[in-house]
Amino acid sequence: MYQFPKNAPQNPFKSFWMGGYECTDQLNAFGHRVDFLHLTGHFQKLNEDYQALTPFGIRTVREGIRWSQVERTPYQYDWSTVAAMLTTGQRHGVQQVWDLCHFGYPDDLTPLHPLFARRFAALCRAFVAFYRSQRPDDVLIVTPINEVSFMSWLGGDVRGTSPYCVGQGWEVKYGLMRAYIEGAAALREADPGIRILTTEPLINVVPRPVATRTERNRTAEFTINQFQSVDMLAGRMCPELGGSPDFLDILGFNFYYDNQWQLEPHETLGWADAPPNPRWKPLSALLQMAYQRYQRPVVLTETSHPGVDRPLWMQHIARECAAALRQGVPLWGVCLYPIIDRPDWDFQDNWHQAGLWDAALTPNGPPERVLYEPYAEELLRAQAQIAEALSPSNPSQPPQHMATYNAH
Repeated sequence: MYQFPKNAPQNPFKSFWMGGYECTDQLNAFGHRVDFLHLTGHFQKLNEDYQALTPFGIRTVREGIRWSQVERTPYQYDWSTVAAMLTTGQRHGVQQVWDLCHFGYPDDLTPLHPLFARRFAALCRAFVAFYRSQRPDDVLIVTPINEVSFMSWLGGDVRGTSPYCVGQGWEVKYGLMRAYIEGAAALREADPGIRILTTEPLINVVPRPVATRTERNRTAEFTINQFQSVDMLAGRMCPELGGSPDFLDILGFNFYYDNQWQLEPHETLGWADAPPNPRWKPLSALLQMAYQRYQRPVVLTETSHPGVDRPLWMQHIARECAAALRQGVPLWGVCLYPIIDRPDWDFQDNWHQAGLWDAALTPNGPPERVLYEPYAEELLRAQAQIAEALSPSNPSQPPQHMATYNAH
């Protein structure tokens, strides 16, 4: 039976099931600034979006402050939009987990800028001061920088966003983690009780079926490198950046249908193949691997599937998360991301149809919400399955303080 360490951190989340609203404000591949908080209509429909969560027992959501919009002038901050979101969240009893940098930076900054980390640490201090002026007693849960591994590749290797580099993924990652660590230190200094939620991709890379030893070693290196950012945060790697185990609190991992692939030639592994693809590694095993590496509670901070396979994907996620719980992984939640549909960053007339609600475009005004019924029905079944795995009658389930669940 799983034994959680004494003096373990308490689970701060109001619900096991969470909703994530796309909040990216990055520069896309064409150099255009996107603002998905408004493009998806979420800000305009905050009341409606939060009310719609109630039948599903979702009381915790991921939101973002949009750094590029908050700090249009260096060291001057406009919190008006965040204040409006906080007020609406409180009105509906919704707990908001905040991303401070979800892919977007102010116009005058990139992770390679010499003042990037200093500016980010200042933002962190300013955010805590603002938040505490509005919510002096709430538990504050923050993701300083979202998906460092992915953004290092997108902006540092394939010119997908700022700073539009090729072959500088490590330099971008180093710059992002310098800022992350300085930001985490600033957050803890401003509010020692703050909870830090990391969010990194969870992947599995495999060699081709007939591979040389060199190929096998290279793919193993790719898989283990997914942990570089968290290792840097913990001070296990690049200790000159000031990382520390104290910064490891709640470990979030993002897992999508295409997070497992063959390295060369590139080929995405099928998650629903019949018979099952033997090289596909179960999500429960990946979560167990991540937990064993850091010995911290974990959250599935992003997961979804586009199109008609949404219900089948939810079955897959529920089955694997229930298995992870029964194996003793301290899994504190699953976030449906996006919970409202979103368009493509680069081609914004292409909507992914990946949400619990689809977006029905209108000629004037924000998109309307259309519940995708098959996904909703499967979500309710998934909630029952996870509730059973969390039940005190389950002899292998973690202690009661490790997860909360609001039954539908």
